[in-house]
Amino acid sequence: MKQPKFIISGGGTGGHIYPAVAIANELKARFPEAQFLFVGAQDKMEMQKVPQAGYEIKGLWIAGLQRKVTFQNMLFPVKLVSSLVKSFFILKQFKPDVVIGTGGFASGAVLKVASVLGIPTVIQEQNSYPGITNKLLAKKANAICVAYENLERFFPKEKLILTGNPVRQDLLVQASKSEANTYFKFDESKKTVLVLGGSLGARRINQLIEKELDFLVAQNCQIIWQCGKLYLNDYSKYNDNKNVQVVAFIDRMDLVYAAADIIISRSGASSVSELCIVGKPTIFIPSPNVAEDHQTKNAKALADKKGAILLKENELNEKFETTFSDIISNENLQIELSQNIKNLAKPNATKDIVEEIIKLIN
Repeated sequence: MKQPKFIISGGGTGGHIYPAVAIANELKARFPEAQFLFVGAQDKMEMQKVPQAGYEIKGLWIAGLQRKVTFQNMLFPVKLVSSLVKSFFILKQFKPDVVIGTGGFASGAVLKVASVLGIPTVIQEQNSYPGITNKLLAKKANAICVAYENLERFFPKEKLILTGNPVRQDLLVQASKSEANTYFKFDESKKTVLVLGGSLGARRINQLIEKELDFLVAQNCQIIWQCGKLYLNDYSKYNDNKNVQVVAFIDRMDLVYAAADIIISRSGASSVSELCIVGKPTIFIPSPNVAEDHQTKNAKALADKKGAILLKENELNEKFETTFSDIISNENLQIELSQNIKNLAKPNATKDIVEEIIKLIN
């Protein structure tokens, strides 16, 4: 059999890039001689992240529409035409067997042209509320791999495959709590609270933790607080407190998840999928500043199944302390939240997505 060729497109945020790279890695494990080409937006983070992962990438001159009238919006039709034309030449030259899109405007251009040319396409939708790009592409896609149930109202039902989202492979072999406590020099007699705001950090979560630090320590807790690189200068002073470790980002996510008793996190699609596998009691604080408010919808999908607690930013002052106290003092609730969130995990997501892609080769 000739070795297949794959074009993979997705970007703008880590939530689109990480699944794209994970899918490529799994395809490469199955087809070591396969050829891969990524397509992204030329000024976005995928232009650095994808080459770091060992793959070639080409950039399109494309960006999303802003919510207000701007010069960038006036350029949108020009950028769109430019991206469609460049996508046409990329596809004609590379001749992929399948084109895979994980979201973002660049993937919209490539998958649209691929479907016109009769090349099989696969969409991987991470969120419980799809973005506009994937909704527009769905009619012509051959398969749509999703992470949440009940997406028939957005996508053709016969094309939907419930696979879950790709997650980091190192999370599938979980570290022990004692190993994690030794690594972080934690006190085993205290509960460990893990605070995650994403790679750049989350201002509102950081403000919350600063305000509630004395309260959390008074609950016999120690805190590992990932504040993001933008905020490290503001919060690193709290490292003087022996119960607090403030870091910009975390290298050993497997160990920090093993150490955690309770997790406070944003609810981006990748984070939610990871935390289902980790299976610890979790308080989700969605970012209200993302397209379609999808973080709130992601968290609500879990909260509705009693797999996590959802607290909106505008509820934090009123509800955070009582919510946290309820969890920390109630072992039965901790067990219930853990079991319910684990039931929603999809540890074989990457393999299942790749199985769908392989069906479309030739």
